[in-house]
Amino acid sequence: MKKNTTHVVFGAGPLGREVTRQLVEARATVRLVSRSGSNDLPGAVSVAADLMDPASATSAARGADVIYFCGAPAYTEWARTFMALQEGAIAAARQTGAVLVVAENLYGYGVAGELFETMPLSATTRKGGIRARMSHRLFEAHRGEEIRAVSGRASDFFGPGVKQSALGDRFWPELLSGRTINWFGNADALHSFTYLPDFARALIALGAQTDAWGRAWHVPSLPPMSVRAFASKAAMIGGVADLKIRRTPRALLRVISLFNRPAGELIEMEYSFKSDFVIRHDDWNAAFDLGPTNAEVAIAATIDDWRAGERTHST
Repeated sequence: MKKNTTHVVFGAGPLGREVTRQLVEARATVRLVSRSGSNDLPGAVSVAADLMDPASATSAARGADVIYFCGAPAYTEWARTFMALQEGAIAAARQTGAVLVVAENLYGYGVAGELFETMPLSATTRKGGIRARMSHRLFEAHRGEEIRAVSGRASDFFGPGVKQSALGDRFWPELLSGRTINWFGNADALHSFTYLPDFARALIALGAQTDAWGRAWHVPSLPPMSVRAFASKAAMIGGVADLKIRRTPRALLRVISLFNRPAGELIEMEYSFKSDFVIRHDDWNAAFDLGPTNAEVAIAATIDDWRAGERTHST
């Protein structure tokens, strides 16, 4: 990371906060931008802005050398707002001259199996199609010299502070209390999971390495394992004796979605949970000396965070 650079983080969710925390730890000048402008992270300046408004986003990013777009709306709002939010980030990068680092996922591929960085974005699902269009737009802007851009793509991520994820608030409370984990998919299929601090660390590295710009990279993720194996490892680390996992039938999820719209948004992603879904990061490994955190260390830190939260809420 270059000295005397200004870093602006769009989005105060778990990823944006972790990027901010790591930048502050590295003694960088950091501005965390969110709609509310609230911030309890010492060392970072907090700014309120509406990314749907390019002028507001640009004002919040003034003086930036690197902009990180870590924002994401609720699943139910993707079609209406996600591309507009990214356009706000693109406008800010265009006006400030900052490099734009975008956090992406793997939905744009639209397939399961082994996923390589060179694969086409051919998703036909609604959310996958949105992700594909956003990525195409980002790199068209880069090739057209409208901005300088790079993206890091992660698989389903987990870690301290992560609740809205496959390994989030539908997983850890059940596991740590010995209740049955309801898993939408095949619990024995191989799956790649990304540890949140590794995702943040990779985005910061991408923003600093100029010869990495202009393309998408798969960020370091844990070695592929089934969710059953992951849960077994977590149960052992957490001292949970009795592990129970059952599959949530698609039909039941459809019924639940009548009363809980976010649950219904999972249905189109079933393909990524019923078959092996493995992220390859060969290109990353060749270009960066930055691998994933040890699985046991990552799981232990996540368990500690959940248990600390439970203690806080119970007092």
